[in-house]
Amino acid sequence: MSARLVHVGSAVVDYVYRIDALPAPGTEKTATSYARVAGGGFNMMVAASRTGMKVVFGGQLGTGPDGDFLRAAFAAEGIETLTPPSPFMDSGNCVAMISRDAERTFVSWPGAESRLTLDMMKPVQAVPGDWVFTSGYTLSYPGSRDALTDWIEALPAGIPFVFDPTPVIADIPRPILDRVLARTTWLSCNTNEAAEIAGAGDAQTVAIRLLTEHCPRAEGVVIRAGAHGCLVRMADGGTRTVPGFKVEAVDTNGAGDTHIGAFVSALARGMSSCEAARYANAAAALSVTRHGGSSAPTGEEIQEFLSHGDQATTAPGQAKATAT
Repeated sequence: MSARLVHVGSAVVDYVYRIDALPAPGTEKTATSYARVAGGGFNMMVAASRTGMKVVFGGQLGTGPDGDFLRAAFAAEGIETLTPPSPFMDSGNCVAMISRDAERTFVSWPGAESRLTLDMMKPVQAVPGDWVFTSGYTLSYPGSRDALTDWIEALPAGIPFVFDPTPVIADIPRPILDRVLARTTWLSCNTNEAAEIAGAGDAQTVAIRLLTEHCPRAEGVVIRAGAHGCLVRMADGGTRTVPGFKVEAVDTNGAGDTHIGAFVSALARGMSSCEAARYANAAAALSVTRHGGSSAPTGEEIQEFLSHGDQATTAPGQAKATAT
């Protein structure tokens, strides 16, 4: 594959605790397991890389134990870092508590990934054939949002730009969000994030508003609905609900990242948007059957899973998008 993913989001270290349920206020729980893993945007990059796409990272890593840990994780996955480490601070981290029902709760601490300037990003050059991605996390940081938005707006017109607003969308100033959406080629978000941008309604109605009112240059939008799959709406008017797959989830951390990484990788290989969505649904389904955020499957594992026949759940066409 000649396409390259240029990821200009953020990566952090996840400190993952598995517990039976969240503790009540003022009480304590003992975790059944603990792990230190690379997280944040690393999960999306791994999904794209393991499905055959060359991936490079244009965000910031820090100087210190967490930055060193992330660099080692990047190297193990064959992901090149384009920018030098921050000399001022270490990379950030996130405490993730995974409960028995596979849901997760996060507490994060920003680090070097929250500080970006255009000078720092000079080594990050997108060229024809590249796909560029960022997430709402980097845009939520006061120390990175302005430079990153300027850099995105300056991308050559022919470079596809993919945006995931993430659950922190409410922390992104609306003028910044509007500028990024105006340059977006593909928007991938969950139902809550879609509603935060375009208002409540069924998924198809919200998808139409996203395209007509917020993403004028987009080829399409994907509204993810977890285990139920996703809805794909194209700028030319085509809509398709793509069912998810029935699996036994043990850890949903990183499922959305896996979906987006696999979707972009599939599009870059020439799949249609609906084929890419089904491929991404399968990737996300496999990822939730494994522990850890960077649990994305390989392309071979996805194809094997898809070859097993009809495992689809109900499609999300009538799912409501509700603001958080």
